[in-house]
Amino acid sequence: MDVEAPEEPASRPDRTDQSDQSDQNQHDQNQHGQSDRPGRPDRSGPSGQSGPSDMGLPPRVAAELDGTVRAYWRARERQHLRDVYAGVRIKKFPEDLRMMEHLMWLSRSQAVVELGTHFGGSALWFRDRLRTLAAYGRVPPGVRVVTVDLRQDKARAALSAADPSYEDGITLVEGDVADPDTALRVRAALPAGARCLVVEDTVHTYGTTTAALRNFAPLVPVGGFFVVEDGIVDVPELRPPGMPGGVLPAVRDWLAGPDGADFRQRRDLERYGLTCHIGGWLERVRRGTAA
Repeated sequence: MDVEAPEEPASRPDRTDQSDQSDQNQHDQNQHGQSDRPGRPDRSGPSGQSGPSDMGLPPRVAAELDGTVRAYWRARERQHLRDVYAGVRIKKFPEDLRMMEHLMWLSRSQAVVELGTHFGGSALWFRDRLRTLAAYGRVPPGVRVVTVDLRQDKARAALSAADPSYEDGITLVEGDVADPDTALRVRAALPAGARCLVVEDTVHTYGTTTAALRNFAPLVPVGGFFVVEDGIVDVPELRPPGMPGGVLPAVRDWLAGPDGADFRQRRDLERYGLTCHIGGWLERVRRGTAA
């Protein structure tokens, strides 16, 4: 599973890829009840027709009893690219979101640092989960999501449309995760003393993953978590087209070095069977350089 990749310059957390526009066009077509392209999971109801109740739903994936786990996994991988939260693209497996919700509760996270904003759907989701934790008295009320990308124009437009007051709980930071100054600006935007969950979802190369771990792991407190997303780029059977890989080698090398000595890899947290984040659930177990 550990596929070596040549180290590349740590690139920015801009998650735009060539499929964005076609995915957005397809999502818009689905919103108006048009069928999916050939080869995509069927999203129609029993009658084969889509109706008003289907608007805003991701494509349908069937779990065939005589199918293979690999075929189901790949269908789910395609499906999650077209999922939304509050009308904004989110691009995350529900199983992975559920595990993050568990970790936020267990670690009493008052803030989430998200590296890779894209359209901002996950930033909204994290903010709303943090507000729920605060409502239960699990964390202080001053919750905050700080989300980083090279450019934030798409996210700013999408978030404004979904919630004009999004800035009450979400801070958009433009910057390069490989630049230590970006981490300083993120730290300054966090509530004082807040316990943080850090989620890395940038371009999934060796250099960028290593830089994100180096610069942002210090924000994670003891008992907190750093989630490195999309280790599937290093699993040949699951690797999305056009992804160079390097995530799992970066995690392995970082954990083996002095910076990662205070963390442990939690493969037991991959407990919903399907996850995009193979090998990426990391827990801080010692104080070290914790914030």
